[in-house]
Amino acid sequence: MSAYARPTDLATALELVRQGHHVLAGGTDVYPGGVPSGDVLDVTGVADLRGIARGDGLRIGAATTWTDIAEARLPPALAALQQAARQIGGRQIQNAGTIGGNLCNASPAADGIPPLLVLEAEVELAATGTVRRLPLSRFLQGPRRVDLRQGEIMTAIVIPE
Repeated sequence: MSAYARPTDLATALELVRQGHHVLAGGTDVYPGGVPSGDVLDVTGVADLRGIARGDGLRIGAATTWTDIAEARLPPALAALQQAARQIGGRQIQNAGTIGGNLCNASPAADGIPPLLVLEAEVELAATGTVRRLPLSRFLQGPRRVDLRQGEIMTAIVIPE
């Protein structure tokens, strides 16, 4: 029997993915193909994975929805990303779909990928006790293939100043 978990903290999410749960963030690319098999980890309840923060560049949590991105007050350089966010599916997809899910799915039709590549975005990947960051261009390895290691969760997309 499969289990469904929706933790509210990153440490619990990382432990569950280490145990073999399959990460789900929005599910808009997953559910059209059927219900996922195995244990499912819904990361949309993890507050640390949501939102947009300024600091050393711009950090977008991986579970941030397309609606959040479309409606945020962002620098003009991110206009193409916001335009993509407004054009992804219908309003229901924009409300549920996440930027991290879009990238981890690595669909050749992923609307968020081109503007993020132009912005030289990096992805932040975490596992229990480790965090690594790499350019989105290296994270994406081909259609539906990414450099996501066993036990890792994408935690953020970082856009340099």
